[in-house]
Amino acid sequence: MITGGQSYVSAPPAFSADGRFLLVCSGRSVSVFSTSTGMLVSELEGHEGDVTAVVVVPPQSSAAAAAKLATHCWTAGLDGFLIYWDFATAELVRKVKVDAPVHSMVIPNISKKLKLTEVYAPFAFVSVEALSNKAIQDKAKGKPVAKKKELWGQLRIYDLWKGCQVGSELAQTRKPEKIVVSCSGEFLGIANKRHLYIWSIPTKDFNHDNIRKIKLGHTKKLSTLAFHPSERIVAGGDATGRILIWRGFGKAKFSGTHGAKSQVDEERDGVRGKDDAGTCTTWHWHSSGVNFLKFSSDGAYLLSGGMEGVIVVWQLDTGKRRYKPRLGSPLLFFVDSPDSSISCVSCTNNQVHLLNMPNMEVLKTVAGIKLPIASADLSRRDVCGFDSTNGLVAIPTQDYCIQFYNLFENTEVSEVQVCERNFQPVDDITLYISLVSLSIGGNLMCTVEVKLPEEELGGLVTLKFWNQGSRAGQFHLSTVIYEPHSDAGISAVAFHPGKNMAVSSSFGGNFKVWVQSLSLQSSDGKSQSGWRCQSVGSYKKKPMTAAAFSGDGSVLAVAAESVITLWDPDNNALVGVIAEALSPITKLSFAGDSAYLMSLSQSSKPQVAVWNVSNLSMEWSYTLFAEAACCSSSKSEFAVLSLLSCPEGGAPAEQDGIILIFDAENSKPVSSWSVKKAKGGSIAFVKDGPSFDASTDGTRGGEASLLVYVNGSHEYVIFDPLKNEEPQISKSTRKNIQADEPAPIGYASIYGELPKLELKKEVSDIPFIPSDRPWETIFTGSSHALPPLTKLCSVFLASLLEKRPVTDE
Repeated sequence: MITGGQSYVSAPPAFSADGRFLLVCSGRSVSVFSTSTGMLVSELEGHEGDVTAVVVVPPQSSAAAAAKLATHCWTAGLDGFLIYWDFATAELVRKVKVDAPVHSMVIPNISKKLKLTEVYAPFAFVSVEALSNKAIQDKAKGKPVAKKKELWGQLRIYDLWKGCQVGSELAQTRKPEKIVVSCSGEFLGIANKRHLYIWSIPTKDFNHDNIRKIKLGHTKKLSTLAFHPSERIVAGGDATGRILIWRGFGKAKFSGTHGAKSQVDEERDGVRGKDDAGTCTTWHWHSSGVNFLKFSSDGAYLLSGGMEGVIVVWQLDTGKRRYKPRLGSPLLFFVDSPDSSISCVSCTNNQVHLLNMPNMEVLKTVAGIKLPIASADLSRRDVCGFDSTNGLVAIPTQDYCIQFYNLFENTEVSEVQVCERNFQPVDDITLYISLVSLSIGGNLMCTVEVKLPEEELGGLVTLKFWNQGSRAGQFHLSTVIYEPHSDAGISAVAFHPGKNMAVSSSFGGNFKVWVQSLSLQSSDGKSQSGWRCQSVGSYKKKPMTAAAFSGDGSVLAVAAESVITLWDPDNNALVGVIAEALSPITKLSFAGDSAYLMSLSQSSKPQVAVWNVSNLSMEWSYTLFAEAACCSSSKSEFAVLSLLSCPEGGAPAEQDGIILIFDAENSKPVSSWSVKKAKGGSIAFVKDGPSFDASTDGTRGGEASLLVYVNGSHEYVIFDPLKNEEPQISKSTRKNIQADEPAPIGYASIYGELPKLELKKEVSDIPFIPSDRPWETIFTGSSHALPPLTKLCSVFLASLLEKRPVTDE
């Protein structure tokens, strides 16, 4: 079983001590990315619930070398555990049980006296969701407790050395709040409704009883806060876009003069009531809520971000501002590295941008699967398209693009810009992509975009055909057709399995068959493909709500509301009509190469039915509230995603479901799978990927198909729907994990690497043989081949003796 599609922006990420790695919360694990390449290095897997916080532990030594070698972190999750990791080796070191879901965690740099020596003491301040004190008392007395009032947020302290809670909770809020800590660890705070609650933490010789608290008030709901790195200045952002700067906070209570006024009232400009602060200044630029605030490392600037997708840089002394150009999506978090040379910003489109500071140039982007568009009135089923051959999913994005995501590698492949239009996150939605359809081979794509009318004027439906480029997921525009069915909307688009033909059905009462032809462009001499309408069909002027080709492409099935019509696509001839369904049909699909046709109705009278095209009759049917359905392209099996009843008090997005696997010839399900977040989900059959091929034992005969389920949050799982046991596959077999290069140390870390000099080998490969006159060739061979000194001297001296020729007298 392969999982993926987790959100990278559910919690703030964290940099390693040397800035070489970025630790990102991703579902139930923490993904470690290289900041130099943007590639995945490793994953920390050990939580049984979503990870909500990751904190890199400060080095226990003040030495710079020790700081760079610190590779440990703590993580917190909704499973109620705090886990200590060595993220360099992805090794779980220790677990601390909290017994409550943890929503936020900070670990200040606190020291404690141990045998007259100040040593680093890890204390975690966590925000949990637990039973309120009143709920505990009412339950003890047997009184009923309302579910909405049962769980409250609590701020607790845990000694990570001893693994236990320290004292009682610091605060109790209506819901768990995000905790923010100052750089020195001296202050931490939360934004709760219209107040900032700030605690003074004794960082030297920590004692729970010495913690003190103040409260700063505002007229609007506060959403975030940030502490100045060196001065007593705190900034808070509210839901209307205002930023408040409190200077000199806590001088009365935190300085030990509780109850005394530090300044006269005339000098407390902007401070409300009895708030313990010197002055309060208000800035306003954002048009909606402020999502993050962050002071620069030198404290001269304040960075803010929100729905506009713009990073605003405020000069703290003057209030002047400058801007980082739009990042294309609302901003959520901003985190800087320990040396402030690199920072990262998290966006709502599930992207984390690595920025080069201080010019904020985007260096790398960690891109996850695009999250669902938050618009209930424009939501429709089966918007995602699937490339079953290449294992890709095509997801429409809020900025008018199609994201192609590799399901087996859990990585983004490409983005195709469907509409050349400037996207403003704060503007009202006037254009959206309503349909995405891909051919079986993945070489053709069709998109439908809808421009909403303004005051009942100016609505437009556009049909676009795309051809694949040099690789999977890369497309270029082929043909644009404005109002292909007059002013009526398009209900479905389907491609022919064997040739370049497509059909589009319309709510206006007709369908059109499109074919692709090649035409020579005289301007550049290149051959380009274009799509044209070959034929138009209709049935009793009824709205055409669904369409599908048979496995061999010889039959075209089009649903005229609740009636299924069968056509010859080449001759545009009606060849048959099947009896009516209970309600209008929204989905048609043939089960492989068989003669069985599956139909899906999703109105007040839901129905899943199987029809036999050969005898024009219904085989069997079920009354199911189905969210999606799909058929295998090679077998007579199909899958249905059915919704279960929504839990009491639960949101529709949390509605669970069940996936039923059928064989078209039999009404009894072959298998069933329970799934979460079925509302807004999609399913599709895909071919085996390399990850599954490596793990199978070869028992799966033929062209086996896997089933992919994408839930309402765009998290997905790939599994074999016919296997009883789930195959366990480690994530490393399916992810593009890259080993990170070792960081330079010593001379190289300061001046860079020295040029590598290649020494030429001048020694002959021929074995050295001493000559009769070795002093002449003493440096021409290896030193170990020299003759002994005694032999060398005797030969040398003998050679000096003059040899006279012998003559006969």
